[in-house]
Amino acid sequence: MFRASILALFLSFSADAFQPAPATRTRPHSAFSLSALPSDAESSVGRRDILAAAASAAFLCLGAAAAPPAFADAGGAADLEGGLDVNSFLRSGMVSQPMGVSGQAGKSRPETGVVLRDGTDASRDSRSGGVLAEIVVKKSGEPMAVLATFESPWSLAKGTVFDVECRDAKTGDGAFLAVTSSTKGQSLADLPNSFFLDRLFSSTGRFSFYGSPTDIKVKSSKMEGPYRFIELGFSNLSQSTNAEIPRKAVLAATIPEGADEAVMLIGSASAAQWRKGSEATVRKTVESFRAVPAPTSLKIRGKERTNNNA
Repeated sequence: MFRASILALFLSFSADAFQPAPATRTRPHSAFSLSALPSDAESSVGRRDILAAAASAAFLCLGAAAAPPAFADAGGAADLEGGLDVNSFLRSGMVSQPMGVSGQAGKSRPETGVVLRDGTDASRDSRSGGVLAEIVVKKSGEPMAVLATFESPWSLAKGTVFDVECRDAKTGDGAFLAVTSSTKGQSLADLPNSFFLDRLFSSTGRFSFYGSPTDIKVKSSKMEGPYRFIELGFSNLSQSTNAEIPRKAVLAATIPEGADEAVMLIGSASAAQWRKGSEATVRKTVESFRAVPAPTSLKIRGKERTNNNA
């Protein structure tokens, strides 16, 4: 529409330029000199000047219309409420960051009870698969350092929702550490199965990340030396389909000498993966679990555990 207006203006200038000059009105009985009137050559030059000026103006306007719009720097234009970067959207058709809760549908960090010792992080040897984490538990109300180790074929999971966990992002097979509440002086063998499962299946537990699990069934529970092994099955919600997926798990728990809390390693896989061979891998990982008191030469302090959304 803008270009059409310029073209119309150009044609208007051209039409005016070719209109015959108005007749010169003379007064009666007045003499005038032919030399005072413009010659044909002079008239042609005048018309060419008008046409050239009109054409130049038209091309300048059309060039300005074709040029891309200039955008203000960040902060030069007010952003819309909700965090939309207007300049970024106009340039690329996308926003630089997701907007609101719909774009950042975060999840609260699950409660595993694990607190890493201050100044340490969980590590895994890529060659042997050995995982080492120095965690802090309670001993008569005071902090106590514990070395937790196990061997895993899966890499350490990274992100704000994980404490100490190894998992296969494609299959969902994995294992993670957890710490129970106080045993209140009870031995490992005397504690009911529900004592260990409460940490896993509570509303803030690791297996309740997308909703409370259902069909929880303990298949076996036994002691082997200072370790207790519990085998169980349950169903939890799938992140992608929101359907209930049957899952198998094996739990190993121990109470490090002097501690008031039990330390656990839980390995699990979907029932489908379990039948395809994951059972042997999960069992081997859980059976490698050890948790013993750490050397006490250094000051014991728990690492701050942030509770960011994912």
